[in-house]
Amino acid sequence: MDAQNMIQSLGTEARKAAATLAQSSGGMRDEALLACARAIRKSKPSLQEANDKDLALSGEFGLSGAMVDRLRLTDDRVESMAAACEQIALQRDPVGQTIAAYNRPNGLRVEKRRVPIGVIGIIYESRPNVTADAAALCLKAGNACILRGGKEAINSNLAIAAVLRQAIKAAGLPPATITVIDNPDRALVPAMAQAQGLIDLIIPRGGKALIRAVAEAATIPVIKHYAGNCHVYVHGQADLDMAERIVMNAKCQRPGVCNAMETLLIDSAVAKQFVPRIVASLLDAGVELRCGQLAEKILPIVDVSEQVLKEAADEDWYKEYLDTILAVRVVDGLDSAVDHINTYGSGHTDAIVTESIQAADKFVAAVDSSSVMINASTRFSDGGEYGLGAEVGISTDKLHARGPMGADDLTTYKWVVTGQGHVRS
Repeated sequence: MDAQNMIQSLGTEARKAAATLAQSSGGMRDEALLACARAIRKSKPSLQEANDKDLALSGEFGLSGAMVDRLRLTDDRVESMAAACEQIALQRDPVGQTIAAYNRPNGLRVEKRRVPIGVIGIIYESRPNVTADAAALCLKAGNACILRGGKEAINSNLAIAAVLRQAIKAAGLPPATITVIDNPDRALVPAMAQAQGLIDLIIPRGGKALIRAVAEAATIPVIKHYAGNCHVYVHGQADLDMAERIVMNAKCQRPGVCNAMETLLIDSAVAKQFVPRIVASLLDAGVELRCGQLAEKILPIVDVSEQVLKEAADEDWYKEYLDTILAVRVVDGLDSAVDHINTYGSGHTDAIVTESIQAADKFVAAVDSSSVMINASTRFSDGGEYGLGAEVGISTDKLHARGPMGADDLTTYKWVVTGQGHVRS
């Protein structure tokens, strides 16, 4: 079956499921989510067996160490998928929620209510936990979903989907609520992006090339999850002990994810004290550095190879390394830090470390990013950490959603107007 016919068939079944979900109760969807959590835990051995097949092939696909880490389903990550289903089930039901309500002078009652979007297509790479997280959030919001993961995780994705579909069916909802495409053919990407009347929204998660390909091909709405070129700015009034903890966590805790820091900005007011100290800590942690000229001048002579400590090129300020590589720059004050972030950043997550309330407020107002952190690591930019249970992606767009997307962000709204025989003159 060619790509267009496959999407036509899967999309038709998904639309039928979406129609059923739109009329289902929140309690029924929550019971299905709890059933999914139980099924994930029970199926951990088979899920990890499928994941082992993907890991065994990772070398053939040329995956970096960071990408292999994203692919791996550890015990903790399997448990996190199950826990996310439970947390999402415990959240309030977004469907039918009244956003606004008021009475007009003529007696009409006007309400704005949340409703499901319908069928959501999600295209993603590497991380099999996205299969469970995206499916759970779509289900919570009353949507059916069609998921197309990368070939490097196909065994894991299909195994997770099979477990979820069985649990959903047992809970009385249609299995086509969740569909994972079992074909890695790249022709399916534009076919999904052009499936008008079948898929209502498409969300690509992955590298810039994938997102650009989807956005350029799409004839349906797209919410983009572009690069996570995240910054930490150490302000001139920062607690330097705190700054070091935040910097090391933001870069080293898990460098291969989109909310890891990629550029460190250090205020010239504290550069002489902080640059040698933080560079030493980063090098000890195995981080390769790309330093701006001012940072290089402040550094003492360090006996390391040029491979781990060298001058930054202009292109380094734009990069999302997703690896143990970090760009470091000294900036002349808060305005310079903001200018750098808004020039080179991707609108994902940026942080300031400061004891000045005024500086923090100005940073929040001036930095054009979906998440801004004050005295906290960029690694907290995550749906689970925000209390959303999980996320279907982190939108770097401004419409229709921005930042980590939970169940509320997977709804649209309709106007409901109630009269008493009103007619318009």
